[in-house]
Amino acid sequence: MSQTSSSPFTQSELLPQEEMLELSKTKGQLFIGIPKEISYQEKRVCLTPDAVSALTANGHRVLIEKGAGNYAKFSDQDYSEAGAEITNDKNKIFSCPIILKVAPLCDEELEIIHPQTTLISALQLKTRNKKYFQKLAEKRITALAFEFIKDEFGTYPAVRTLSEIAGSASILIAAELLAKVDEANGLMLGNISGVPPTEVVIIGAGTVGEFAAKSAIGLGASIKVFDSSITRLRHLRENLSHHIFTSTIQPKSLTKALRRADVVIGAVAGKNRSPIIVSEKMVQKMKKGAVIIDVSIDMGGCVETSEITNHNKPTKVIYDVIHYCVPNIPSRYPRTSSMSISNIFTPYLLHIAEEGGIENTLRYEKGLRNGLYLYHGILTNKSVANWFDMDYKDPNLLIF
Repeated sequence: MSQTSSSPFTQSELLPQEEMLELSKTKGQLFIGIPKEISYQEKRVCLTPDAVSALTANGHRVLIEKGAGNYAKFSDQDYSEAGAEITNDKNKIFSCPIILKVAPLCDEELEIIHPQTTLISALQLKTRNKKYFQKLAEKRITALAFEFIKDEFGTYPAVRTLSEIAGSASILIAAELLAKVDEANGLMLGNISGVPPTEVVIIGAGTVGEFAAKSAIGLGASIKVFDSSITRLRHLRENLSHHIFTSTIQPKSLTKALRRADVVIGAVAGKNRSPIIVSEKMVQKMKKGAVIIDVSIDMGGCVETSEITNHNKPTKVIYDVIHYCVPNIPSRYPRTSSMSISNIFTPYLLHIAEEGGIENTLRYEKGLRNGLYLYHGILTNKSVANWFDMDYKDPNLLIF
């Protein structure tokens, strides 16, 4: 005899059900403050009027300090017509929830930035000091360094684009200096029928070296590229689609190339400091009136005789060789550099808004989180912690 038991649940209710979690993601409105850069010889601005127009069209507010775009030839009227609010009050700028700028904060700006602000700028770690981070921590700042931010391909877009400018600019600057008849040899960088081509030696096959090589080849110069990595040299040859002389860094072959060189481009990076590749003795053996552009001077320089110069007095003549050792070469071209930086910032800002704000975006975007070095005043970057002997916490433990 079968016995059936009645159940208070239907068959569908007894089947396993998907768990429904409440997801809260509302589009956020950004309020961005852009101060005028006051760091020494910094002439760039981080958003162009076109970028501001894109942001304001999406309902965001942009407050920009009067004259912020002057060096890049963007007028206050350009920004105003794009929807930005213009102010002469620096304190008002630094009261915005998000501060966007090119250079790191200087002492004056550190004092007036409001607590709990989100700061997005360059970090330039080698030029910072411990007090800089301590002051930001006191104000519980959330700070991102744009040179550490990675894209979906795992590369550093800001570093890449500024390196492209520096590499191309190094050849343009060399061409100017080489043409001088008082210090240099009055040569035109390139190749004219019946005249031997100028000889360019490029040390370093990274992005700077690659774009320096492209520019030099475009002018018709004869180039030689040296690097310690066979992989980078192979990658460079593939990218250029051009048969060029490449060599690993060997003192004998490098010295021979330097003796013949009209232009030397130093483009070697390092972890803490650029390694010295070109010794003083090598420089002494170079042609009188030759030109050295040490792009690596940002990290100490890869030429032993290099000494830091500035945009006002950019060159020094040492052993009859012209040395150009200005840090931050992209700032020499403020409009081009500003447009490049703006192209990087704008999609990130729009994406941050779509995700509901910086907090939510950091939670899900690993590449953006890689640029984070302070989270509500807590140091989250291991490199900074090691450099200044400070404590830090893994951002993944703080954000999730």
